[in-house]
Amino acid sequence: MTEEDEAFTEIERRSRAKKEAVRATIATNPYRDQVIEEVAQHIEKLKSFGQPTVDGLAIYIRSMK
Repeated sequence: MTEEDEAFTEIERRSRAKKEAVRATIATNPYRDQVIEEVAQHIEKLKSFGQPTVDGLAIYIRSMK
């Protein structure tokens, strides 16, 4: 394995470790889903301003749960 290959392998290893750490943080945050739902509800209230993409945005936000 060349020095360049080893460097790429190390970068991939660190990237995987960071992704796992983020997933663990998201999974352990007890307020995350509640906050996402509240944001989606506030987005839905924007309908009164006549914005047609509000429904899609609220659905997208809820999909983040």
